[in-house]
Amino acid sequence: MTDAGGLAAYVAYRTGALAARVVPPALGRPAARGIGRALAATMPGRRRMVARHLRRASGGAISDADLERAVGGAFDSYARYWLEMFRLPHERKAAIDRDFEVVGFEHLETALAGGHGAIVALPHLGGWEWAGAWMAHVKGGRLLVVVEPVEPPELFAWFAKARAAMGMEVVALGPDATRRVLRALRDNWIVCLVSDRDLTGDGVEVEFFGERTTLPAGPATLALRSGAPILPVAVYFGPGREHQGVVRPPLDTRRGDGRLRDDVTRITQDLAREFESLIRAAPEQWHLMQPNWPSDRE
Repeated sequence: MTDAGGLAAYVAYRTGALAARVVPPALGRPAARGIGRALAATMPGRRRMVARHLRRASGGAISDADLERAVGGAFDSYARYWLEMFRLPHERKAAIDRDFEVVGFEHLETALAGGHGAIVALPHLGGWEWAGAWMAHVKGGRLLVVVEPVEPPELFAWFAKARAAMGMEVVALGPDATRRVLRALRDNWIVCLVSDRDLTGDGVEVEFFGERTTLPAGPATLALRSGAPILPVAVYFGPGREHQGVVRPPLDTRRGDGRLRDDVTRITQDLAREFESLIRAAPEQWHLMQPNWPSDRE
């Protein structure tokens, strides 16, 4: 274990997972809402950042009273995400299928019929793991998920094991990720990339919700290298245990006459516009709590 902080994080997540499994579902959701509100009260910095992002998503049109409710809803949604993340490895296939519906699934079927795999690009919205579990356990899909590495290594290994139980193979963002992603696409797998935040700082500059920022170049670059289509996707929480997936048509990833970088920028900007539309459908489910625009860091 790396240090005391890493040990504390590991123990906290494992304890949360155990509690989520033993608490009856009827009590789990109310408990998650309570935890979400407690987080909102004890994390003022993240609360302010969520409010900034929600103002962006509304184009500045949201009132102060509505913003306060939306920020509370975002923390509720975030707590539900973790509750479901902890419970999903133990959910029955029939329950996963019953509580999930998808619009636009034909776009993913068409993409896989092309034989080059499919790149599913998502924002931090709702509960995407539910869709991954449904695709793996109900539809028999093969999924590779690229995720941010976390410390300590034991915690990352535990997350990877939990997602493996949902039917997903996990690779950490880093030097080895590109090779493994390209291999998966050659084998006609689905590659899932959460792509509304530039973690490495070397992304592509785009306009996103009316401000210039950077988003990861990975989805566009991988599509151009592999021939795999990019499908913008969102998974929304519904009432009760319900979830809805939305699969948008593939982006135009054909090469232009200019530089490769120009194509990467164009495709990434198109992806940003798709994310805007998907997020505006349920902004209170957008779990982006970190600075994401230069003005957030000023």
